[in-house]
Amino acid sequence: MKDGKKCAAIVLAAGRGKRMGTDTAKQYLPLGDKPVLCYALQAFEDSFMDEVVLVTAAEEIDFCKREIVEKYRFGKIKKIVAGGQERYHSVACGLTAIDTCDYVFIHDGARPFVDEPVLTRLFASLLENETAIAAMPAKDTVKIADADGFAASTPDRSLVWQMQTPQAFAYAPIRDAYEKLLDSEEEVLKKGIHITDDAMVMETFGNLKVKLVEGSYRNIKITTPEDLKIAEALLK
Repeated sequence: MKDGKKCAAIVLAAGRGKRMGTDTAKQYLPLGDKPVLCYALQAFEDSFMDEVVLVTAAEEIDFCKREIVEKYRFGKIKKIVAGGQERYHSVACGLTAIDTCDYVFIHDGARPFVDEPVLTRLFASLLENETAIAAMPAKDTVKIADADGFAASTPDRSLVWQMQTPQAFAYAPIRDAYEKLLDSEEEVLKKGIHITDDAMVMETFGNLKVKLVEGSYRNIKITTPEDLKIAEALLK
């Protein structure tokens, strides 16, 4: 409980990570002396979060309970639930697993370096805006390509942000937005819309503007073998 508000976190660990090129899912690969996933879970364990819901593949629930939660003594993980086919299905599963809270922080388990300062900045935004998306200003110029791969336009770099997680929201509005997404999922797929993050769900189906909040350049997502090498360097 922070400032009288109950906060819950959903940590997503159901993806397979095909770009990593390993049989083991990226969130369970070793980083230092423990799996990648453990670092994010430890950050939430040590934070003001009241509870954590871990979302993983159905066949990995027992493994996570035994080799992650019990082994590393994560007391705030109240539920381990099975995810779905797409990321947004997994988030929806996590949202329905929460009994009640004021704010929910949705985080990718493959981002091991989330920390207390980022969580605190997000919480401050939640109090004012009911939304808080960790993001960082783009360092590089970004080009918008056309269908043939040619540069079509160049957005103003000062207005371009790279999205991260956690993405945090007042609980009721984000749960409502996800319910609307699932209700219209067939139509969304027919239109070729690809839901890539929680902010997009709120933008498309919610009634709140999404507030961008400073994350951290250290808050990288491990997707490829090169990312894992960078994470190892950051850990040292």
